[in-house]
Amino acid sequence: MRPHPKPQPFPLDTLTVNRAGPEHLSRQLYHGLVAIIRSRALPPGSELPSTRALAAELGLGRNTIVAAYDQLVTEGYLANRQGARPVIVDLPEGPRESPREEPPAPLRQPSLRGQLLLSQPYHHGRPGHVAFHPGMPDAGSFPFGVWGRLVARRASHGGETLFGTYDVTGHPALKEAIAGYLFSARGVRCRPEQIVVTTGAQAAFDLLARLLLDPGDTVWMEEPGYYGAKAAFTVAGAKILPIPVDHERGWHLDPPDFSPRLIYVTPACQHPLGITMRMEERLRLLDVAETANSWLIEDDFDGEYRFQGRPVPAIQSMDRSGRVIYVGTFAKLLFPALRLGFMVLPPELAGRIVNALSTTGQFAPLLLQAALADFITEGHMSRHLKRMRRIYAQRRQLFRDIVTERLRDEITLSPAEAGIQVVGYLREGIDDIKVSQAAAKRAINVSPLSKYFQNTAPTQGLVLGYAACDAAQMRDGVERLAVAIRDVLG
Repeated sequence: MRPHPKPQPFPLDTLTVNRAGPEHLSRQLYHGLVAIIRSRALPPGSELPSTRALAAELGLGRNTIVAAYDQLVTEGYLANRQGARPVIVDLPEGPRESPREEPPAPLRQPSLRGQLLLSQPYHHGRPGHVAFHPGMPDAGSFPFGVWGRLVARRASHGGETLFGTYDVTGHPALKEAIAGYLFSARGVRCRPEQIVVTTGAQAAFDLLARLLLDPGDTVWMEEPGYYGAKAAFTVAGAKILPIPVDHERGWHLDPPDFSPRLIYVTPACQHPLGITMRMEERLRLLDVAETANSWLIEDDFDGEYRFQGRPVPAIQSMDRSGRVIYVGTFAKLLFPALRLGFMVLPPELAGRIVNALSTTGQFAPLLLQAALADFITEGHMSRHLKRMRRIYAQRRQLFRDIVTERLRDEITLSPAEAGIQVVGYLREGIDDIKVSQAAAKRAINVSPLSKYFQNTAPTQGLVLGYAACDAAQMRDGVERLAVAIRDVLG
């Protein structure tokens, strides 16, 4: 049995309270008592003064002392005894601060998967730096008045169905609306039950990578290609094999040496090059996937913004074996911060996906989903999309004219067919990473093209988003970019 400690005088002089301070007096007293206990100024088993005695000594109300003591009992610093004063609990000493001259012990490293996750690229820009962030739509043209009314209406009349964690695969009304929209706009054939609403396309890639890939599996994907999808597959432990893509030959679909478990493409608007996959290539890709028994992820990147002819049908519309997974997002159609995307799964996979969603928590707020369903079914999205296509077509041409006029000796713009960004190839000898860093110092947000390569020699260029900029912002941004390039060249 632990001997009862020898009574020691209570160190009253170490307790101070500031009646003019912002913190409540009971919290000040609590912090002071914790310091006494943790420093072992009183040994474990020592009695604290009665609440009446301490209140009288400090000139405080008894309720203030009681509140501090009660919190210490709740947290386990003190033990109450019936009819007696509380005593200090014998706590482990816990970690001690190292002397200043000793270096701190190194922290344990994350897992190998965690280290891979922490090493992936990040490119989300900064507020106000709209020139020339790739993939950034013009939020200023979005009908926020209409959107605000729809959200408020749903919030007022949503009932309990919109405020719980129900319908984890997506709000039924939104899934119905997406199915109808995809059939009319992209030729996608699906039932609402095959649609899963996600918190953006990246959340879909992360979930699919964990669901479909084992460490060591092969993923066949475009190069240059979307680094967000590549990051999700890499963290899942996949080996990435390139599908070379260029403006002259399109997709080089010679089957790789190792049969891919999964194939990833952006056929409607190749990211970052902006070209569209021809029907011959689509059919050949489906044939390769059939032969290898591969999953095929069709990322409909910027498929809505095609400036030559009508948007082309999705590969999913030609799938007869249930292997194509179609992924889309509302980030470019509406605004990125909405964080709503979706995927269309083959029926067999869709029937079991609810368990994975429940485990990962990757499901979107129902209130926003319900408002978006109204936005689509009431015709607001089709009107907004029609308007933005017209605006972006004008801005696209203006941007090309300004860049060609001001930077013709440094940048050659690609003949992109679709999308709200364009690749500018840099003159030989100009480093795109250095240019992007120099541009960032001048509040210009560009993405180096070399970042989109992993397995082959990178091409030096910049991925330039023009959609969020009006004419004045374009001219100012191009001028700043010209200064950045000049600085890199010395």
